[in-house]
Amino acid sequence: MPLPRPGPEPAPCIRCRVRGQVHGGAQPEVGGAAMLPALSSCRALLSRCRPLLVPARGRKSRHDPPAKSKAGRLKVPPPVDPAELLVVSERYRQYRLVLQALRVEFKQEVLRKQHEERLDRESGEEVKEEHRKLMAWNNAENERLRKKREERLRREEEELQDRKLQGALNHARLMEDFLKQKEREVLQLQEEARNFITPENLDERIEECLDNPRNYNFAIDKEGRVVKQSMLS
Repeated sequence: MPLPRPGPEPAPCIRCRVRGQVHGGAQPEVGGAAMLPALSSCRALLSRCRPLLVPARGRKSRHDPPAKSKAGRLKVPPPVDPAELLVVSERYRQYRLVLQALRVEFKQEVLRKQHEERLDRESGEEVKEEHRKLMAWNNAENERLRKKREERLRREEEELQDRKLQGALNHARLMEDFLKQKEREVLQLQEEARNFITPENLDERIEECLDNPRNYNFAIDKEGRVVKQSMLS
C-alpha cells in the first residue's frame, strides 16, 4: 500500500476566546480571513462590559475605615470674626451691585448696537419716504401749534391791556368822586363857618342871644310835639 505524499503544511491558526465562555468548551478557531470581524465583535462586547476598577497607589476605597490616628477627629470650621464677616459681606454686596450694573450697561449697549444694525439693514427707500412724511407732518403740526400759541398769547395780552385800561378808568372815576365829595365838604364847611363865633362878632352874638332867648326845657311826645314847657325865669 503506497504511503500518502506529504502535502503543504497548514497555516497557523489563531485561537480567540470570547469573554464569558466556560473553560473546556468548544473554542472556535478563527482563520486569518475572519480575524477582523471577530476582533470587532470582541471590541463591542468589551465596550458593553463594566470596566474594572483598579485602585491607585496611596488611595483608599470608599468602604475602607478611617485611619486610627484620625478616628476621633472632628472637623471644626475655623473661627469667623463678626466684624471681618460684616466688612467682607458688605464688600461682596457692593461688588455684586457693581458687577450687575456693568452687566446691565453692557447688555443695553449690545442691544442698542443690535437695534442700530437692524435699522441700518432695514433702512431703504420706503423707510426714508416714511421718515420724510413723518417729519413733514411733525413740522406742520409744530407750525399749527405755534400759530395757536401766538393767537392765545395775543388774546391774553389784549385782555390784560383791557383790564389795565378799565382799572385806570375806575381809579380816575373814584378820584373824581373823591374830589367832588371833598369840594362839597369844603363848601359846607364854608357855609357853616359864617355862623362861627369869632372874636370880632363875639359882642354881637351875645347881644343877639340876649335879645332872642330860647327855652330848651320842654317835653315832647312820640310824634315829636311839645307837650310841656317850663317858662324862663
